[in-house]
Formats: sequence, structure tokens, C-alpha cells
Amino acid sequence: MKNAISLSALCCALATSAFAQDKTLTISVYSFAQDEYKEILYDPFEEICDCTLVVETGNSVERMAKIEANASNPVIDMAVIASQDALELARKDLLAQLDVSKLANLSKLYSAAQDPIGDNFAVGYTFYASSIVYRSDLIKVNSWADLLDEKLAGNVALPNITGTQGPLTLMMLDKAAGNDGSDLTGVISEVGKHADDIVTFYSRSSELTQLMNQEEVIAAPVGRFAWSAFKDSPLPFAWAEPAEGQAGGMNVMVMTKGNGNEDLAYQFMDYWLSTEVQTKVAEALVDSPANAEVVVSDEIADNLTYGADLINSLNLLSPAEIIDNREAWVEQWNTEVIQ
Repeated sequence: MKNAISLSALCCALATSAFAQDKTLTISVYSFAQDEYKEILYDPFEEICDCTLVVETGNSVERMAKIEANASNPVIDMAVIASQDALELARKDLLAQLDVSKLANLSKLYSAAQDPIGDNFAVGYTFYASSIVYRSDLIKVNSWADLLDEKLAGNVALPNITGTQGPLTLMMLDKAAGNDGSDLTGVISEVGKHADDIVTFYSRSSELTQLMNQEEVIAAPVGRFAWSAFKDSPLPFAWAEPAEGQAGGMNVMVMTKGNGNEDLAYQFMDYWLSTEVQTKVAEALVDSPANAEVVVSDEIADNLTYGADLINSLNLLSPAEIIDNREAWVEQWNTEVIQ
């Protein structure tokens, strides 16, 4: 009988061990800084949860398409995407409404990150400011309007409207023209009038870095997350503080609807939002923290979108505004700008 009991206990132990090894969380993330994320976030979490993380990367369009294509049987449990992309997925009924009581670190986030698209379909994990990088030995940028000034004709790059930076730049150009930045039709037409003076409409920040280091471009809007590439250049680049302020955006965490792996996804999301992890990610200059408890040195902060004063001052474009108008904006852009 003792042998039977021992054998039964051993089987239970093996089954429990096998179950732990079989715990897998599949996440969909941006492709940058994966080595840093593995060291700071993925490996430590796997030790904590006794589980396996499957990490899928790619651009936003591809990753969103995969979530939509597998709606009836999700292959992605949790994803990080731009706030407007999250809202688009939520409107298609592809996201789970989060039970925020399972996110112990939610209250530590800046208020704008706690429910960024409404109805608890997402939670923000990083902010980014957008401003203008320029050659400080050649020019001085005081306003977003300077990008279309004839003095800079032939020396400016602008982001394509289909990229994250595109609508933000147009919003700030519209504000510089004395408007409120909500209706972009007029400013798209204005950019169209200056299209021949623009070196390129870039799609990736890496493309812009190359152009500016080759001295083909001396001023361009860029997200703060790409600033380190310019700051470390031997050329004298500066980060503008325009009169109209800086634009801003947020990347968020979402959970797919009906993935069946919700508890593990909540555990991972909450760990990522913790002060410990958010601090390490910030110190590695990977992402700017949405956790308001994070404290970093002035040197680190200079490379990030950091601190309540800056975050609360950012000009944010509503995710709903982007989604509701994107198709019309792109059509107008293609007609009047990309001729």
C-alpha cells in the first residue's frame, strides 16, 4: 500500500512539474531592444512564473493582422502596441476588457496611462515625447512652423502620415498656425504646397538617423525614444523645445479576447508595470516609464520622456481622432502631398 501511495504521489508530482513546464505565454511586441528586454524582463519573469515566454515581433500592421486573423482561436495572449491601434482592435471586439483589480501596480501609473483608450481595454506602459531634432551649429528651431520656413527648404525631412510620428507632427504644425490641432485637413494641404522642399517623408527613425548623419537633412520631427542615436553622433544635434510645446504618444498593453491564458497574462503585465522593472527599462534607455514612482538620474532622464511636468505638458492626439479620420487623412495626403 505504501508503494502504491508513493507511486501515486510521484505521479502527481510529475504531473504538477509537467504542468508548470507547459505554462506558456505568447506575447507580441515591437522588435527593438529585444536583448535588453530578455535580460531585464523576460528571463526574470520566466523564473518567477515557472513558465515559458514565446516572444513574437514585427511591425504593427503585421502583428495586428495576426491578432485579427486568429480571433476565434487566439495565438497571441498579450500584445504591446500604440494606443490608437489598441482602440482599433477594441472596436473590432478583439480585446479582453481588463480586470484592473488584478493589476496591483496600476495605481502607480500616471493617470493618463491607467485607462488610455477607455473601458479598461488597455493600460499604458510607456510615454514618448516628439519634438524636432536639428543641427545646432547651423540653425535654431523655435517653432514647429520652422519646418516649413523657406530658410530650411531642401533641408527638412517629415514623417509619413501612416507612421506614428505623422499625425503628431501635423497636429503641432496646425497648432503653430494658430489652430487647435484637431482638424488636419488644412495643414495637410499646407504640407502639400511645400512638398518639393521636403527631402523625404520618412517611415522609420533609422532612415532619418542615416540622412541626418550624412548631413542631407538638418531638421526633422522625431520621437524621444530615438534621441540617443542623435545625441551620441559626432555632429552637434539638439532637441528643440518649440513655443507650441512637444507632441506625445503612448504605447499600451492589451490582452486578446478569449485567449484562455488570462491569469498568466495579468501576472506578466503587472510585473512589467512594477517600479522595479520600469526603473531597469528606463535605466537601460529602452523605454520611458509610465510608472510615476520611477526615479532615475538626471543623465538618464535627459534621454527619456520622464517626469510629471513633462508628461502632463505633452500635446496628445486622441486615439479616436486618429482612427476616425485616418482613412480620409491618408487619401488627402496621397492626393496633395505624395503626387
